[in-house]
Amino acid sequence: MTEETEELPSSKLGTKEYWDSAYNHELSNYKRNGDIGDVWFGEESIERVVTWMLESALVNVQSSVVDLGCGNGAFLLYLQVDLINDEDKEKIKTSEFDVTHDKGTYDAVSLCPEDPKSKRLSYIKAVHRITKENGLFIITSCNWVHHELIEHFSEYFSKEHIIPTPTFKFGGKVGTQVTCIVFRKVSK
Repeated sequence: MTEETEELPSSKLGTKEYWDSAYNHELSNYKRNGDIGDVWFGEESIERVVTWMLESALVNVQSSVVDLGCGNGAFLLYLQVDLINDEDKEKIKTSEFDVTHDKGTYDAVSLCPEDPKSKRLSYIKAVHRITKENGLFIITSCNWVHHELIEHFSEYFSKEHIIPTPTFKFGGKVGTQVTCIVFRKVSK
């Protein structure tokens, strides 16, 4: 992060307590009536990423994928394919992944009331550490635009692809509700 980024205003959405409470509530709802709860940024956001992964030569069925801050697991439901039996699952101990996915977790970290800049940097370093060499990091954000995310992650990742998202026009300006970028890990 070479350029000074203006921090976002803090929010309860930036606290672990908020998310623990929210997902405990969603888990209770799921147990009662099978409702998985809110799909942050909408199902279209998940479908865009999954479609890109399916069509990209950079990802295949053997690629290991981790969904950071997976919340209610909505993204993972799109990826679910049971290719191995339960005995084999116990042998899997992956600490690095071919694809690291984030849909809103960096946004939540950015809203942390206590020292968000250092929390964001720690998050970026952790993502770099768990992403395999030449691996991909796919992020969907509603708080940051393309150039800001590219700047934030530039020391550890290079931009590979921008996944197009719907645009809207307001007050003569064109914008998007979310930004989605595929980064490639760079060696440190």
